Amino acid sequence: MTPDTSSIRRLEENIASVLLGKPEPIRLTLVALFGGGHVLVEDAPGVGKTSLAKSVAKSLDCTFNRLQFTPDMLPSDILGSSIFMPNLGEFEFRKGPIFTNVLLADEINRTTPRTQSALLEAMSENQVSIEGQTWTLSKPFFVVATQNPFEFEGTYPLPENQLDRFMICTGIGYPERSTELEVLNSHRKGEAVDTLQPAMTGDELQRLQAKVREVRVDDAIGEYILDVVHATRDHDMLQLGVSTRGALTLYRAVQSLAMIEGRDFAIPDDVKTLAEPVLAHRVACGGIVRENQRERAGQIIRQILEETPIP
Repeated sequence: MTPDTSSIRRLEENIASVLLGKPEPIRLTLVALFGGGHVLVEDAPGVGKTSLAKSVAKSLDCTFNRLQFTPDMLPSDILGSSIFMPNLGEFEFRKGPIFTNVLLADEINRTTPRTQSALLEAMSENQVSIEGQTWTLSKPFFVVATQNPFEFEGTYPLPENQLDRFMICTGIGYPERSTELEVLNSHRKGEAVDTLQPAMTGDELQRLQAKVREVRVDDAIGEYILDVVHATRDHDMLQLGVSTRGALTLYRAVQSLAMIEGRDFAIPDDVKTLAEPVLAHRVACGGIVRENQRERAGQIIRQILEETPIP
């Protein structure tokens, strides 16, 4: 095991000490983290969405801010605003919570599309434009957003262009009974996440993010990715297929997973593992009610993978 792989394992185990019995969402979150993307955690209340985000932040020696999204939130509550300073006779810009390394956007679908859109430039270009001035965000910059897909009163569905900014969309699900007992015991003296210590520095994270781009992806793997992507555009049950940005995102996620697993090359199984969490939230199913969209999209992606020849 290489030093980099050992470092990644320490980070993974650190997070797993809080989010017990859920290796898959942890691994997918790390794929987005090292791949330079962002993650949307979509599940019922109380299953650990916020705990996952906080444990990632606590495990990194980086700055962290949490935003609880509400219907009355304004873009300036995220980006910041200029305040008049009487003693100076001029306006001074006060940075908002988006100026951080790890941002938890809790219940992101509870705020209006106008406020949701304040995240778009930051998530895609690592910068924000405010009052005619562009501000570059610190690196690394990682957004973990959560939403409850089962509650619709007072919520605003994320538009397609917002969803497209998330590399990974994953759920957590209820734990096994035996694991849930461990959860109860681990919270006997308080929140387990509060005891976490950093397992990786920001500089180390940036170095590993750069290393992801060095992972070799054979042309046959690239063709395999495009076969899957083009199949979504031609599928009878899909009104909206995966865009070129979606294909690029899957390509980068495949590189990230390969590095996490200690390889400097991608394999077809990387594509098969990541196709659903990377692509399902980027397509739109025709004739499907809102609450069944993601489930049906996942089924279609799995069907496409079964029908697509593996290189």
